[in-house]
Amino acid sequence: MVSKFLKKMEVLQGFICIPTKSRPELIGNTPLPCVTTLNGNPARLDKYGRLWSPFLKGKFPIGYQVHLVKSEQGFQIEPITSKLESAVLRIESRSETGLFGAREKMLGEERKVLFRNLANLPSTTYATFGLYRYPAKFIPHVIAYVLENYAQSCMKVFDPFAGCGTVGVVSRIYGYDYELWDLNPLLETLHSVATLEPKKVDVKKLLHQLATSNEEFVPKWSRLYYWFPQEFLPLLYRVWGFYHSMDDEYLKLLLTIPLVKTTRYFSYDDMQRQKLSKSPKSEQRVNLLLTCDWKTKFFKMVEQETEKVIKRIEDHWMLSPKQTEAIVKGGVDTLSMNLTEEKDILITSPPYLQSHEYIRQAKMDLFWLGHSEDEVRKLSKLEIPYRDVEPQPVHSETFSSWRGEIEENHMRKLFDRYFWGVLGALTRLQEKVSPYLFLFVGRASMRGRPVPIDRIFAEHFVELGWVHEGTLIDTIVARRMFSYRINPATKLKDRRTPVENLVILRKP
Repeated sequence: MVSKFLKKMEVLQGFICIPTKSRPELIGNTPLPCVTTLNGNPARLDKYGRLWSPFLKGKFPIGYQVHLVKSEQGFQIEPITSKLESAVLRIESRSETGLFGAREKMLGEERKVLFRNLANLPSTTYATFGLYRYPAKFIPHVIAYVLENYAQSCMKVFDPFAGCGTVGVVSRIYGYDYELWDLNPLLETLHSVATLEPKKVDVKKLLHQLATSNEEFVPKWSRLYYWFPQEFLPLLYRVWGFYHSMDDEYLKLLLTIPLVKTTRYFSYDDMQRQKLSKSPKSEQRVNLLLTCDWKTKFFKMVEQETEKVIKRIEDHWMLSPKQTEAIVKGGVDTLSMNLTEEKDILITSPPYLQSHEYIRQAKMDLFWLGHSEDEVRKLSKLEIPYRDVEPQPVHSETFSSWRGEIEENHMRKLFDRYFWGVLGALTRLQEKVSPYLFLFVGRASMRGRPVPIDRIFAEHFVELGWVHEGTLIDTIVARRMFSYRINPATKLKDRRTPVENLVILRKP
């Protein structure tokens, strides 16, 4: 038997969430989902331990206390609250202010912080944290703060939206095993480079081999001539031919980022923008390159970038990274993957609403690294703006309120896809995570209004039985992305999120 107070979503949608600690008694080894009964009425148990029945919808007021009992035929729900208390609750449940106040009490406090001052790391781009320009990069200080204040010996860390792998690099420094997933295949390469051990390298010899190689590699990309002037391509074919012919895996990894960076610099891409795009500024850069000794400049740039990578690897080693177990999976779909083992800490920075076209930003690098156009196209179609997502329950009054105010069908579709996709994945994955979830998100704007993603996440997981210990609000100090005065998509004043929020959730 379990005693509990009914929450708003339970009353409105017609279910009761069986607390985790009571599931062995009430559910036991019964395979889920399954069909059952509630007070003799048809009911079903879903895979999250929620008991659904049309009988429950609107049956009791919000805040009503009930007993849920297992019977031979199914389940019985019995009221505890007195008639007088019930009448008061029914009045309060019609009051929006009353409901909001009750919900407020369920959420922890919000507090402003500056993570750069709370963790023992030199800077956000120190060592191998600054190897590669990745959109909306997860700053290492947030992860360091979490591990310093919440992790215990032998805990395992998991990031299902790992980006360039910062969670793994920080976890290694603190000595925790970790698992990383991301849709972008670059994750595996970037993680491998970031965790290299320092070695003595003859950079001059390596660059001579690069410059004199006759190997060729032509990326399988139909838009190659759009993004590069024809004058540059023969040289690019040769240097990348050398790269793909290398047998020394260490030197190959060492050259990866210098070649990627220099190749992009010699393209028409405006590197200050978040997505692959041409601009008058980038075309001017290429035109100026064509008027100078650009071949010498190319190899000089590769040499300088290689020296930087070597220095960053040495700096990383000064942080004393530990020998840990790592599972790193790039090119995988987090929205359909399942964890195969229990994790202690899930810490992730999922996409921020519309700011999640990472494959579009990375595809130039992916093509030169050997990925085919067909492969990149398939990955792009799995990004949230373009894929169909099965509807998922979102247990948040803030979500429902915001959704009801969206008038444009395509914007509502995008809104739904985002929360169904991200929260659907996190809800599935949290079943194998205990005791902590840490979700780091910004309030991305929709039609000029910042969406409280952090609050929606917090409300949802509180309804699933997690305790919201609080949200830490971090001011964004540096932003490397190009900033528009007017958003070209909406024609409205561009409002980049000024803060990012760490939602801290604990499983009781």
